[in-house]
Amino acid sequence: MSPARKVLITGCSDGGLGAALAIAFHEAGLQVYATARNPSKMTEMTAQGITTLCLDVQSDSSITECLNNVPELDILVNNAGGGYGMPVSDLSIPEAKKIFELNVWSTLAVTQAFLPLLLKSKGMIVNNTSAVSLCPVPFQSAYNASKAAMAAFSDVERLELKMFGIRVVDLKTGNVQSNFQKNQRKEDTVSLPAGSLYENAKEVVERTIRGTIFEGSGMPSEQWAKLVVTDLLNSSAPTIWRGTQAWLVRIGSMLPFGTFDSSVRKLTGLDEVERLVLKRNV
Repeated sequence: MSPARKVLITGCSDGGLGAALAIAFHEAGLQVYATARNPSKMTEMTAQGITTLCLDVQSDSSITECLNNVPELDILVNNAGGGYGMPVSDLSIPEAKKIFELNVWSTLAVTQAFLPLLLKSKGMIVNNTSAVSLCPVPFQSAYNASKAAMAAFSDVERLELKMFGIRVVDLKTGNVQSNFQKNQRKEDTVSLPAGSLYENAKEVVERTIRGTIFEGSGMPSEQWAKLVVTDLLNSSAPTIWRGTQAWLVRIGSMLPFGTFDSSVRKLTGLDEVERLVLKRNV
């Protein structure tokens, strides 16, 4: 009997997409290393008998310590990340840089650290870049851009590492029910600044920048995770599309630029924002 394949997943706090993936991989028979900055927030994993490890993806020492506790690895899932919503005209450049540090540079740091293990196993790297890497979501430009940057890195990784037998997968996740927006609001309740171009539509814009407009409308995380794990273990596709609206983004990416602009406007409330801003500026 061959030993179970080993997978490490970043960002596995309870209620998140990483936690759902960890459980789905575990149920599929793999040996899972579930990681998070705060191990006490991985009770769902410990209850399942899944190995949990501390990993702050923005700390070089934490990455090294985690690596020392993983003797072998077949699959690395880069899932940890964060969001930041704000109109481009009101964007805080320092805050936007923080999102790039977390969503892009920390992902590359983790990948580089675990690459020697993946070279030995001829393993797989999975980057959860999100469907927004290809779909412009108003008032989420920094998050969109960070995911688009990571998607570009994924494409290059796929080409560069293929000769070493490593498979790189770009995971385009659509809307999925999780604690992502809720946790983000706990850390920083972002509000539209006074004097914003969109001040007349403040309530609507803040629903989008805080993510509340998307809550409750996505695919259940357990369903999403099982589909993703099935795809990863049974398909050789370089890109996986899973989650509500992911199929729409996939179609839109193959059509002329701007084809689905009207759909995006309605989904994000931008049409209502325009109505309120123009009405009150008359």
